[in-house]
Amino acid sequence: MPAHLAFDEFKGVDRQLHFICLDGDNHQVVQILRTRYKKTLLKYFGRFSPQARANVKTVTMDLNFYYQDVVRACFPNAQIVIDCFHMIQMLTRSFNSLRVKVMKTFDKRSRQYQLLKYPWKLYLKKFDELEKVHSRYNWHYKDCLTQAQVVTEGINTSTALENSYNLMQSFIQVVETGNTHELKSLINFQDQIGTLMHKTLLTFKHNLTAVLNGAALPYSNGCLEGFNRKVKQIERTAFGYSNFTNLLTRIRLEENQYKEKEPNSLLMTA
Repeated sequence: MPAHLAFDEFKGVDRQLHFICLDGDNHQVVQILRTRYKKTLLKYFGRFSPQARANVKTVTMDLNFYYQDVVRACFPNAQIVIDCFHMIQMLTRSFNSLRVKVMKTFDKRSRQYQLLKYPWKLYLKKFDELEKVHSRYNWHYKDCLTQAQVVTEGINTSTALENSYNLMQSFIQVVETGNTHELKSLINFQDQIGTLMHKTLLTFKHNLTAVLNGAALPYSNGCLEGFNRKVKQIERTAFGYSNFTNLLTRIRLEENQYKEKEPNSLLMTA
């Protein structure tokens, strides 16, 4: 078996979720299974010899809890790596929910409501990438502000929102630099940050070793996300599949793992 694996799932036949496993080094498909149930995964990986399973060093995944159970049961020497994209996605969704919650406490015609509602995409960008020099007029809040000024004034409407925003920005920066010591201190953040953001940090704390591996090691599920995008396009082109075997064959053909049949020379006209 490959030394570095990546686990994920994609939506396929009858909108069911199918399990997919890729080689983390060369991004080749290892296996696609009809279901992602724990029993199915244990049965499949149990077919390999103990020596082959001991060769696996890392398994990259999202925060699906029973994938971790499968890794611990089947791959004794493997490190669990939580994909950085999924960690940041959880944080941004938690912050966005808090932003909406704070926004709804203000009157719809108020300046605070307008600042938190319409430029919502600015709050999800890195603060370093916001425009800080050239201001633009916006008719919603009837003022001429730079992007940085909009975000700063918006988060100042709530202490919890400001703390959550600063935490999210610091978390993104720390993950990019791979500073695991600083990342651990952010996960133990104690200030007021809202209920959903607090639950997200608790999730990271329960999976602390795997989260720190995600920041320290160079492996991610980016190859799987790209492959899933390709599968979506295959399904869209065929207007969906009702047969899993046909879908699997089409995927293998696209990956050049099956060869198309040569045309019959007897049927070809001169």
